[in-house]
Amino acid sequence: MLKALIFDCDGVIADTERFGHLPAFNQTFEEFGLPVRWSEEEYGVKLKITGGKERMASFLTDEFVRQAHLPTDAEEQWNMVTTWHKRKTAIFQEIVNAGSLPERPGFVRIVDEAIAKRWNLAIASTGMEESVSAILRHVVGQTRAAHFQILTGDIVAKKKPAPDIYLLTLERLKIRPEEAIVIEDSRNGLLAATSAGLRCVITLSSYTVDEDMSEAVLVVSSLGDPDNPIRILANRGKASPGAYITLSDLEACLEPVG
Repeated sequence: MLKALIFDCDGVIADTERFGHLPAFNQTFEEFGLPVRWSEEEYGVKLKITGGKERMASFLTDEFVRQAHLPTDAEEQWNMVTTWHKRKTAIFQEIVNAGSLPERPGFVRIVDEAIAKRWNLAIASTGMEESVSAILRHVVGQTRAAHFQILTGDIVAKKKPAPDIYLLTLERLKIRPEEAIVIEDSRNGLLAATSAGLRCVITLSSYTVDEDMSEAVLVVSSLGDPDNPIRILANRGKASPGAYITLSDLEACLEPVG
């Protein structure tokens, strides 16, 4: 059976939200003279909103717009948000290129196993293509990154938790849902994957540890490594993980239960 691994990016490949996106948002707000600074706790709430531009637009209440002397026309506002987000993306890429984002345990090891077994590899993210590609190259290097098909950003009508990005990924990979396993870190991502008929493994990130992951076939603290063992929070499939997740464990998650 043809098999594929489909990864989300932020929180799955690297711990990007706390150490990359949040400081990039706040620097952007400062550069544009906006009276907004998100704390780590506030940003955790904003992460319930999928998409960076959408998060920025969320603070454009009538009162904020009036106090900050911003345009009131909806189209002008969206163009303004797009300009902010373009700058935020550039700042984020500078952070990635500086090599300061902590990579998640086990990702590189699993990728190497999948390449050796000729599994298809893809990234399905609501982030911007430039940012996702930069993170991937930073974590796995250019040679490994060339094995991935990357689907990101605004190429679908609806972002996660809608299934659109995963349905498009299946179409691009030319595979059926039962031939692929998704690795996500958030409930929005989990719902997007399962709504597309895909089985999903959750590797919890620092902002998602308290989210409901009841639809996931397997929930772990991370993919783990020999020197960085995992905690198993839920196992509803046929995998029998040891100290860390292997490609065989992920393959077992595809097996029917019951």
